[in-house]
Amino acid sequence: MSSPASALPVETHPTFEKSFSGFLFDMDGTLLNSIAAAERVWSQWAIDHGLDVATFLPFMHGKRGIDTISQLNLPGVDPAVEAAKVTAAEIVDVEGVVPIPGALDFVRNLPADRWAIVTSSPLALAKARMAKAGLTPPKFLVTSEDVAQGKPAPDCYKLGAERLGFDPADCLVFEDVAAGVMAGESAGADVVVITATHEHPFETTHLQIPGYEGVEAVVGADGRLSIRRTL
Repeated sequence: MSSPASALPVETHPTFEKSFSGFLFDMDGTLLNSIAAAERVWSQWAIDHGLDVATFLPFMHGKRGIDTISQLNLPGVDPAVEAAKVTAAEIVDVEGVVPIPGALDFVRNLPADRWAIVTSSPLALAKARMAKAGLTPPKFLVTSEDVAQGKPAPDCYKLGAERLGFDPADCLVFEDVAAGVMAGESAGADVVVITATHEHPFETTHLQIPGYEGVEAVVGADGRLSIRRTL
C-alpha cells in the first residue's frame, strides 16, 4: 500500500471529486462491527491449538477462515475442517454485532443494482451477522464460498463488480483492513478505508473516514454514484 508520507487531507481528497458506477463494501469492520464476537471465537480456537492469542488475533482479521488457518501450517490440522468449526461457532455467537455508525442509512439510500457486499465470511455467517446488526442483505452478495482465492487476492472484488455489471476500475471499494485494501487495489478499484474499528493508525493514501456519519452517497442523473461530506 502507499506510504503515509503522501497522504492527503480528508477535506481535499480527490475521491470526493470522482463518480463511480458501483460501490463494493466489505462487511465486517466496514458495514458492521463484529470484532468482539469474532475475537471470542478465534481466541478460543487459538488457545485450543497452543497459539499465542495476542499475536494471532491481528493475523486473522479480513481473511477467509480457511486461508488464515492454512497460512499457519499447523501439523495435523485440516484447514477446511477447522474453518468449518470456527464458522459454526461464529454463527452461534453474534452477541455485540452492531452496525458501523451511519452505515445502515448510507446503504439504504443506494440503488439496489449499484452496490454489493464482498465479504470473507461464509454465507451463513454473513446472514447471521447482518440480521443481528439490522442490515438488510443486498441484492448482490459475494461470500467466501464464491472465490477460490480470498483477500488479498482481487478475485472477490472482480466478481462483485462483474455481478453489478461494471468494470472494477469504475467501482469504489469500502474496506477496513490491509488484506481487503490490497484486494481492492489489485482489482483496479478506488478504495475508501473505514477506520471505525481501528486501534492504530492505518498507513495509506486512500481516503480514510471513521464511519458514514458526516458523509452521504449522491446518485447523479445518470445513475453514477459519488460521496460528499455533509459536515
